[in-house]
Amino acid sequence: MNDLWIILTGIVVSCACSLVGCFLVLRKMSMIGDAISHAVLPGIVIAFLISGSRDSFIMLIGASIIGLLTVFLIQTFKQSGVQGDAAIGVVFTALFAVGVVLVSLYTRDIDLDLDCVLYGEIAYIPWNTLVIGGMDLGPMAIWQVGSVFLLSILVIALFFKQFKLCSFDAAMAAAVGIPVVLFHYVLMGLVSLTTVASFESVGAILVVGMLIVPASTAYLLTERLGAMIGISMIISVLSSVLGYYTAYILDASIAGSMMSVAGILFVLAVLFSPSQGIIVRMIGQKKKSTTAASLS
Repeated sequence: MNDLWIILTGIVVSCACSLVGCFLVLRKMSMIGDAISHAVLPGIVIAFLISGSRDSFIMLIGASIIGLLTVFLIQTFKQSGVQGDAAIGVVFTALFAVGVVLVSLYTRDIDLDLDCVLYGEIAYIPWNTLVIGGMDLGPMAIWQVGSVFLLSILVIALFFKQFKLCSFDAAMAAAVGIPVVLFHYVLMGLVSLTTVASFESVGAILVVGMLIVPASTAYLLTERLGAMIGISMIISVLSSVLGYYTAYILDASIAGSMMSVAGILFVLAVLFSPSQGIIVRMIGQKKKSTTAASLS
């Protein structure tokens, strides 16, 4: 049963990340996830200092607030003339450094389990369960990430046309009266919640990969947003299942193996994508050369 919970957690986490990741890839904002995943450290520490508890929900709130602050600061700096990549780099390194300082000053003798925050350990998920009225309802991580995943599905389904137009042509969206800035922050809020909720399972570092890799793979395989989201979900499921059994065989990191499988699927898409694959283009060029030679 523990194996099933681990695989299911991997599927829920990767699908939640790939859903919002598709919009990040389309907007060329993939590294926002990296910024949020590192910048929320001070939020985790401050939430602990205020509450005196390591409860996951309290940590989620504190980290999410800092995540939204990260997005706001990045956007503010970009509007002030700072280049986008520079704004991301400045904000996330500065906030991450503040978190490190807070840890060194106030939590030296307290185990905040920061290794779990950074690297995650999905193998321990089945032992941290949600119990209500004496009934064990399964791993806390699935309920936590699953709730955020359902929220993302609901919001994106309700405003799919708006998100789609804002992602492909923000100027056109603004021209037809869509509040582009509002939908930008709604999306960034979903990214922040998804990133933070996934910490316990796969850690901050691998969350970035799950945000980017399945969505980028799907981007190579289709030109339709709906299909891109569906394909990214399929890739997420395959990565989770195959990654778990790879880790089992190799006795390696489960989350790391899941991301490795996702990386392999991305490389295959780069090589064999019907429209953009390197091998496919080489074959096409060879056929054109052969046809041209035969005509001459």
